[in-house]
Amino acid sequence: MGEVLLEVTALHERDVPGACEGGADRLHLVAGSPDEPTSPEPALVSAVARASDVPVFVLLRLNDSWTTTGGELARLLGLAHDYLGAGAAGLSWGFLDSGLDVDAEVCAHLAERLPNVPWTFHEAFDHALEPERSWRRVLDLPGLVAVRSAGSPRGMEVGGEDLLATAESDPAVARLLMPGGGLLAEHVPWLVRAGVRQFHVDLQTRPGASYRSYVDAGHVRSWRRLLDDSLQRI
Repeated sequence: MGEVLLEVTALHERDVPGACEGGADRLHLVAGSPDEPTSPEPALVSAVARASDVPVFVLLRLNDSWTTTGGELARLLGLAHDYLGAGAAGLSWGFLDSGLDVDAEVCAHLAERLPNVPWTFHEAFDHALEPERSWRRVLDLPGLVAVRSAGSPRGMEVGGEDLLATAESDPAVARLLMPGGGLLAEHVPWLVRAGVRQFHVDLQTRPGASYRSYVDAGHVRSWRRLLDDSLQRI
């Protein structure tokens, strides 16, 4: 794995060869519509994990909101164990409470019942009302290895400058931050210079920027080179 981690969205096992050959360090496996992703079937997790040479993190999300309930939480824990048994190396989740704050209690509950399992906080983070408070609530969550954020629910074209300023303001934030959601090549050198060492790409790795296309090794390789070159130029 390179010094700057590259995570690529996968929808099925046919995305695995392009991601791995292109230099991805980790896959983020989701099901359903990529715009409203949900948890995949354990059989798909098994197929992708068997095909992949890199760790596979799997999404835990059962509805189209950013909240969850006690009953649903039990189902999520069951799914998590199924995914880990099927070969997943980690998980991805993120929940907000009714006031649109990061639901640190629910997130910690999952993490504590999945000890030693690394996880990422997904794009729900950008739907919280107060980003600064959200960062304070996630920094000490157990097992958390990354927070995926575009700085805005509308993507990095809108939130990129704020995201960069946030990373520059706090090394602890930069360490956890994984920019994603409309990431552009022009964002990368600035974010790497600010101490960011994890990046997430999805449509950028597919010909025509379409989810009808499979992940392409050449597209992934161009991002791999950009990340590595940006680090070397610091």
